[in-house]
Amino acid sequence: MFKALILDSHNICPKLMFSSIKSIEFIQGSGEVGSIKQINFTEESPFKYVKHRIDALDKEKFMCKHTLIEGDALMDKLEYITYEVKFEGYGRGGCMCKMTSEYKVKEGVEIKEQDIEHGKDRAIGMYEVVEAYLLAHPHAYE
Repeated sequence: MFKALILDSHNICPKLMFSSIKSIEFIQGSGEVGSIKQINFTEESPFKYVKHRIDALDKEKFMCKHTLIEGDALMDKLEYITYEVKFEGYGRGGCMCKMTSEYKVKEGVEIKEQDIEHGKDRAIGMYEVVEAYLLAHPHAYE
C-alpha cells in the first residue's frame, strides 16, 4: 500500500481512477522531501487540480507527511491541509493505515464539518480503489 499510494501514486492512481484523475505530475523534484506534485482532475470532477508538497518521507517506517498547498479543493476557505499517513503491519501480510489531517482555516472563515467529511471520504475512496487493485494483483509491488 505504501509503495502504491505514496511512492508510485503518480503512475497508479491515474490508471485506476481514470474517470476522476487525468494525471499526476511532479512540478518540482521527483518524489523526495520538498517535491511538489500536481494532481489534475478530469472534467467529471468538481475540482480542476491540487498541489501537494512532500514535507517528510520515511520509507523504513512507511510514513509520509504532505501538505495540500494549492487548488480549488481548498474552497477559498483554507490556507492549507497537512496530512500525515502511516502504514503499520496488521495480521498476516496486511496493513493498517492511520491518517491525521490538520486544516488551517483562513482568518474570519468557518468551515463546516460536512466539508471535512467529504474530503475525508474522497481520500478513503482513493485508498480503497488501490487496496482492491493490490488484493487482485498481490505481486504488483513486491
